[in-house]
Amino acid sequence: MGRTQLKAQPRSRTLLVVDDREANLVAMEALLGDGDWQVHSVNSGEAALKALLELDVELVLLDVQMPGMDGFEVARLMRGSPHTRYTPIIFVSAIAHTRESVLRGYATGAVDFILKPFDPQVLKHKINTLLAHEHNRRDLQLLSQQLDSARAFNASVLNNAAEGILVVGEDGYITFANPAIAEMLHTRVEDLQGTLLLAHLAAPDVTAPWRESAFYQHWRSGSTYRLHEAQLYKGDGTTLPVALSSSPLPRQQRSMVVIALDMSVVRNLHVQLETQAVTDSLTGLLNRRGFHQALESALARVDRNGKRMAILYIDLDGFKRINDSLGHDAGDEILCKVARLLETCMRPYDIIARMGGDEFTALLDSLDHPEDAARVAEKLIELISVRHRVDGTEVTLGASIGIAHFPDCGQSVDELLRSADMAMYEAKRAGRRQYRFFSAEMNGRAHARLMMEENLRSAIERNDFELAYQPQIMLGSGRLRGFEALLRWPSDDSSQVEPGVFIPLLEETRLIERVGDWVLREGLNQHRQWQKAFGEDLILSVNVSPLQFAKAGLLDSLKRLLDEYQLAPSQLELEVTEGTLMQDLEQSCDKLSRLRKLGVRVAIDDFGTGYSSLAYLRHFELDTLKIDRLFIANMLDSPRDAAVVSTIIDLGRNLGLEVIAEGVESLAQRDWLIANGCDVMQGFLVSPAIDPAQATAFPTQVQWDAR
Repeated sequence: MGRTQLKAQPRSRTLLVVDDREANLVAMEALLGDGDWQVHSVNSGEAALKALLELDVELVLLDVQMPGMDGFEVARLMRGSPHTRYTPIIFVSAIAHTRESVLRGYATGAVDFILKPFDPQVLKHKINTLLAHEHNRRDLQLLSQQLDSARAFNASVLNNAAEGILVVGEDGYITFANPAIAEMLHTRVEDLQGTLLLAHLAAPDVTAPWRESAFYQHWRSGSTYRLHEAQLYKGDGTTLPVALSSSPLPRQQRSMVVIALDMSVVRNLHVQLETQAVTDSLTGLLNRRGFHQALESALARVDRNGKRMAILYIDLDGFKRINDSLGHDAGDEILCKVARLLETCMRPYDIIARMGGDEFTALLDSLDHPEDAARVAEKLIELISVRHRVDGTEVTLGASIGIAHFPDCGQSVDELLRSADMAMYEAKRAGRRQYRFFSAEMNGRAHARLMMEENLRSAIERNDFELAYQPQIMLGSGRLRGFEALLRWPSDDSSQVEPGVFIPLLEETRLIERVGDWVLREGLNQHRQWQKAFGEDLILSVNVSPLQFAKAGLLDSLKRLLDEYQLAPSQLELEVTEGTLMQDLEQSCDKLSRLRKLGVRVAIDDFGTGYSSLAYLRHFELDTLKIDRLFIANMLDSPRDAAVVSTIIDLGRNLGLEVIAEGVESLAQRDWLIANGCDVMQGFLVSPAIDPAQATAFPTQVQWDAR
């Protein structure tokens, strides 16, 4: 069933949008509804074919995956019908943008293949261009039909015609040329008359005698001969792309009329479209598609000359922070600056591309040694890792670079890019602003990481995660302060996947945002169930990832959850690391201040292992310091660790902060902490993390001799 969106004034150009999903049709209508065209939407391939028979459609935006008849079948049937054979088709698809799917799309007659999500402005630009091209094609088709039916022209019509017109005798010599053809070829009418037609034909190359040529054979049979892609020599020796149509004149004239249409404008349009398809519009470098094509060509050359080749995969360190704080215009300016820096560092024949976002690639051809690529990487890091001035603000960038060599790291485009990408992530993990060569070991780690990531995604969908709760006990009284909610991931064999293994991967893949929201909701729901057993003073501590803490809607989300579960803000404590707070000091101070106004408690987790910047600590509005378990484990044997723990306790007391010791496992550790004035402890001495039922039965008072 189709839905047509009309404006007050009817429009002559019609677009047909085909998609089996109602939401996609509504979105496309909203996107394209303000254009200078009429949008007709259908939700199946069968409905699309029916609409094509009923409407004068000039462009089809066609989904690939549809039940019943898919997009490829619709395109094939369109190309088999004379009515729709030349109607432009743009595939719009959310399927994997594989080489096979793209080639199949073009093989069925598509002029473009766009992957969702796409840039609306790019789509509109392509639609306008293709509609203009379709109008040109229809105009040319109409003109050709008119010219085929015309058998005689009077002299004034011929001389004033805009198209080039030649009359050629049965012997192949030009007997008449109008001014238009002379102007097109930059010559005179007199210089054309009396010359052989084939002498002016640059392409196709005709070596056979005139009487064996297609022009003569079609004239003999009384039929029209068309050459859609031909070239004629101009007076200066260059060539002009033309479309030729040769039709026989009445038999008694023993001649044919040859119509020449100047196709240079159309050809330039094709070149422009091809250039845009492989060029990044922001930086002017190649885009992903262009780099793939260049790399394929380079691989063919390397196979022949035996030279080495390397791929550099470059990712900007700190770009997201600049983009988020200064805006996208500043981010675009940075990307353009980096593009120019890359150009200055490369040889003229090296190939540079922007793959998207803040990722660039470079193809270093004809290398003698692998170390040559390392020297280029070092130079790039040095050039990029300086202070850049944007809109009056100085910002610092960095670059992490992965290097993959041909043929050691892969022998195809996909293998080389994948290897370079893995090496780049290895450079990031090593501390950023570094380069790394790809190795087989990385490939193994990357495969394991990929499997783990897929398992994590499945676990999220199946709701496999659980929360365990570790009690926190007041050292002075033995009273239960609260519980820390800890994320657990049970495996199929009833064991636990270590948090130190899967939580970093959750953060890298940004899946931590979904899991973190679930942890907050699950923990607060459990806290509400504890109200009768533990009263209203119980505190729930929840770890918050850097991504969650930086999220703009964190406070609004907390307010909604606290209201939903009818909990006081003071019953919730968010645990953040020092590194999280130090990423953006101004924003951290502002967020901590707003959390304080809301009434939610904030603790610094693992204090002493991160920045430990005392100069900034006094500006943070905090409630709690948590001493890392590493210091607690060694403080009885290490005077240094004991001094650190004692200092943190004194610091917390002087700043009016509560101090919690993590990882307390022995009575001796507990007694030392009591003697030195620590407030709270948690650890195996009291209890490991326990399930909700065990936590519900946990005593509100732990008995021991407080000393």
